[in-house]
Amino acid sequence: MIIYNVTTNIHESVHDQWLKWMKEKHIADVLATGKFSSAKLVRVLVEEEMGGKTYAVQFFTDSKETLQKYYQEDAPKLRQEAQQLFGELALSFRTELETISEH
Repeated sequence: MIIYNVTTNIHESVHDQWLKWMKEKHIADVLATGKFSSAKLVRVLVEEEMGGKTYAVQFFTDSKETLQKYYQEDAPKLRQEAQQLFGELALSFRTELETISEH
């Protein structure tokens, strides 16, 4: 299993709007691509020097190839929407993880 992890620091001024958008629209839009089986939204419990609040959303997919299709076919449009809504007030970085074992 491959986990596509997006960690985002949200400025306090748009926090509530961003969180509502993530829970009600964005995660559903990503899942609607059909390339992920599920998603998990978590809050990072570390205080950032830059302020704001930090969250990670993890999208679960079957393979690196499926993730690559997402990057090519869907990610640009979905990222553009986030940029238009929140701009520099939501700073994200992405990580690809591979499940080795579950216990």
